[in-house]
Amino acid sequence: MYKYGLLAIIGVTSGFVVAAGIFAFITLVGVLTRLAVRTKTANRILMYEDIVVLGATLGNIILLFEIPIPFGTIGLIIFGLFSGSFIGCLAVALEEVLQVFPVLTYRIRLKVGMPIIVLSLAIGKGIGAFYQLFISD
Repeated sequence: MYKYGLLAIIGVTSGFVVAAGIFAFITLVGVLTRLAVRTKTANRILMYEDIVVLGATLGNIILLFEIPIPFGTIGLIIFGLFSGSFIGCLAVALEEVLQVFPVLTYRIRLKVGMPIIVLSLAIGKGIGAFYQLFISD
């Protein structure tokens, strides 16, 4: 009995540490602050942070306890759009922080076509996600 209790404590605290690391990464990259500045709602940044923490907490509870969410296909599509938007914003914010594309264009001596490359990356990511979710077993 003590062994299982210790394993449960280790599992829960490990989950807390991983979640804290993800939130620290999102904060470090500056996704929320960039979105707030671009949408001219910087005065609501604390609300954005609270919503992200609440969403992550509810998401973890739903995944951990396998709670069914009966929203149907329309709800799944809406969830997918919001999740994809967030991941896209995270990727763009990470790129802005790391400044990957300027280094890439300098190294390969690219003069024109950068929007096409970015669009190709986004389309490839979308097709890959579609294949993984709907076609592959």
